[in-house]
Amino acid sequence: MPAEDPAPRIIPRSEHPISRKKIDREALKVLYRLRDAGHTAYLVGGGVRDLYLGKKPKDFDISTDARPGQLRKLFRNSRLIGRRFRLVQIFFHGNKIIEVSTFRRRSEHDVAGSGSEAILAANNTFGTPAEDALRRDLTINSLFYEIENFTIIDYIGGVEDLNRGIIRTVGDPDRRLSRDPVRMMRVIRHAARNGFQVEENTWQAIKRHRDKLNLCPVSRVRDELFKDLHGNLLKPWCKLTVDSGLLFRILPFLEPCLTTDAEADHNRDLLGNLLGVIDRVHARQGGPLADHFLLATMFIPWSDSEFDLLTVTVKGAQIHALARMIRSRLDENLAHLSISRAMKERITQLLAHLPLFTRQPRENRPKWLQRKSYFKECVFLFQVVEEACGNGIVETSPPAALPPGPAAKKPSTRKRGARRGKQGSGFAVSSKRGGIFGLKKNRTPKK
Repeated sequence: MPAEDPAPRIIPRSEHPISRKKIDREALKVLYRLRDAGHTAYLVGGGVRDLYLGKKPKDFDISTDARPGQLRKLFRNSRLIGRRFRLVQIFFHGNKIIEVSTFRRRSEHDVAGSGSEAILAANNTFGTPAEDALRRDLTINSLFYEIENFTIIDYIGGVEDLNRGIIRTVGDPDRRLSRDPVRMMRVIRHAARNGFQVEENTWQAIKRHRDKLNLCPVSRVRDELFKDLHGNLLKPWCKLTVDSGLLFRILPFLEPCLTTDAEADHNRDLLGNLLGVIDRVHARQGGPLADHFLLATMFIPWSDSEFDLLTVTVKGAQIHALARMIRSRLDENLAHLSISRAMKERITQLLAHLPLFTRQPRENRPKWLQRKSYFKECVFLFQVVEEACGNGIVETSPPAALPPGPAAKKPSTRKRGARRGKQGSGFAVSSKRGGIFGLKKNRTPKK
């Protein structure tokens, strides 16, 4: 016989800071229409959490006892999505979407005593509000807000954890994290973004089960990583991922340079300083930087450890050989995340050209480099490195993000009949001639 639903704690309007004025107008429309149709409906999840903390929610999600078919009849401007569990997206003007789900219960594998440790079993059974709260990942994400009496409904103790600044899983952390290891990344993200502490049992469970992150679909891990990189608080996030060991399950090639190398302490300090600069830029700009730029910044300590990137002097064709070496290593090290070729190329461009800025005065920067589409990004990355090393402050704004595909070429100004060289730099590898990378100029022989 199933256990009875736990009694919720009801927090009246006088004891919480959430006001309807801060809730999206379209979300209120959905809540009121569901109420008027006789359904129970709550604002749920991260929207309630952020409103309680005085932040502006990114999304306003709603849960209700109405089934997907009933929702489609109530909201003609909607569509069904999802396979394991059907959700309803309601569309409004301005490309605004309110996502509505039906209350659902925990998977039987999440219930104590089920004896199963399978990952991501089916979870598509409708349930009660209490069961819906119990199936969520963290206590601070398990709160409901209802518009009838303007109260918060708390089944799990999420309000107390918000007040204390604690990140805690719902239920047994060993079972919940082993069932869906991506939840470990969410624990770290919320702790970093809110300045909270991870509850001790949850923290130890992360350390015990961090290797299971490799069992998750690549796309989920990659998407969660990019969410973390756009969290605007990268420095505390990085410290938590390093201390817990999660970073080395996501990006294993960073582990030697941050833990066992002779310069490991220096590399960790450098990485923290770099991400601290990015946090300052994020706060000033109010918007995220491009994915490839954030990854390139994170990889600077590794590339310096591997290629002496911040001290090596390179000239001419050597820069292209360095780029090929970096790209080869990135292909090897990022294969498990299925990072696109275009993104790896952008990361390579930024890292390989960094020595031209660190070892040459501004007035001596090559003209060919200044004409490149990625020149402004290279300059900005150099300024980030300079500030991280205590040699300046980033004053310029980050350049507009380049498109995800190959950079668009400017219209050619070459006169008709002029000789067209080989695309790129015109340099090729040679084992017969000079330079630390063994390069020579690839010239077309005169006839």
